[in-house]
Amino acid sequence: MAKTSTKQKTEQAQRENSKVISVNRQAYHDYTVEQTIEAGISLVGTEIKSIRDGKVNLRGSYAMTRNGEIWLENAHIAVYEHGNRYNHEPLRKRKLLLHKREINQLMQRVATKGLTLIPLKMYLKGGRAKVELGLCKGKKLYDKRQALAERDVKRDIERIMRGRY
Repeated sequence: MAKTSTKQKTEQAQRENSKVISVNRQAYHDYTVEQTIEAGISLVGTEIKSIRDGKVNLRGSYAMTRNGEIWLENAHIAVYEHGNRYNHEPLRKRKLLLHKREINQLMQRVATKGLTLIPLKMYLKGGRAKVELGLCKGKKLYDKRQALAERDVKRDIERIMRGRY
């Protein structure tokens, strides 16, 4: 039997405690992800209930820096059905919660290397909503075609291997 370290055990426990709500598949198609970072998200009112129901769409959303803070824009969190007149606005700007040094590091990389902050997925971790941000660089059309061709080749190889066994 293989021994597992305490670090591996804690990572496995964290993965079991997290529930993925939404994945931005278009981001993986349009961008190459260079680095990922986990950020908390500041929510109001009934937003967390809509997130727990899985009514989140990250397609076309992005993160911007303003006044030393990072804001999530164009992320759609649906209005909670059983909410009242204090329901939230679906496309409002939401503040992302990061340490100051992380924000400064991200701002510096975005400014110097021409990278973009794109939310890759939203998930619940320990009862709190988290966003996985990616420092991304845009793909050219030929890069997208190459990625599709590689995926097709992998799929064909798997199909052939399953046929032999």
